[in-house]
Amino acid sequence: ISFNAIDSALSSLKNCQSYINSGMDVATQVALDLVESFNDEEDVNSMEKVMLEYATMDRELNHYIKAFEETINQVKREKPENLPDLENLAREKFLEMESKNSDSDLQSNEKYMYFKDQLKEMKEQCKNNFFLSFPILLHHKSDHGNDTIEQIDEDIAVTRSQMNFICPITQMTMKRPVRNKICGHRYEEDAILEMIQTQKQKKRKVRCPKMGCSHLDVKGSDLVPDEAFKRMIDSQNKQ
Repeated sequence: ISFNAIDSALSSLKNCQSYINSGMDVATQVALDLVESFNDEEDVNSMEKVMLEYATMDRELNHYIKAFEETINQVKREKPENLPDLENLAREKFLEMESKNSDSDLQSNEKYMYFKDQLKEMKEQCKNNFFLSFPILLHHKSDHGNDTIEQIDEDIAVTRSQMNFICPITQMTMKRPVRNKICGHRYEEDAILEMIQTQKQKKRKVRCPKMGCSHLDVKGSDLVPDEAFKRMIDSQNKQ
């Protein structure tokens, strides 16, 4: 039995996943643009609905691909004399997988989780940036009713200290920050990947280069681009 045509079709389906991923990336960028420009929350929520629709399509496509792969492997393993109806066999497996769907599947979609994480971070950074731009809002009244300027300066200093744009490896302002999902620290992408590669050749683990961090095994798979933080750096540079 030749499965070349089926393998080719499955390969095309897998390419469709790249289009779904690209769509989710675009939706994430649009949502960040909306938050950054202080658009209505309703507009931002509409992008979350788009992300969930993409996640639904991704789940369905994954099930469809998996159903056909399992069917092909089953036929190859059993080697029947008469070729069975592959489409019906695959459809049965597909429907079985779809019957077990739950909302938690969509919530755990990697791209959707990244979307939620970046959205939360962008909102926090925009809020901090707002207070830095309008320090008058940070005024505190003393017992005599006068503004406490020292407290204003202290609040601003604390807020700025929370926005450390310096890479702990290069000691320079980051251009392409990535965040470690395990410990939450950020590094310049090229610098941390080079460190991981160098230590891998020596068969050593990489300790998080952020001073005081106890995470002892930084992996490339734990690093995610931090688009929201990059936007904050770009905004700071423009100022």
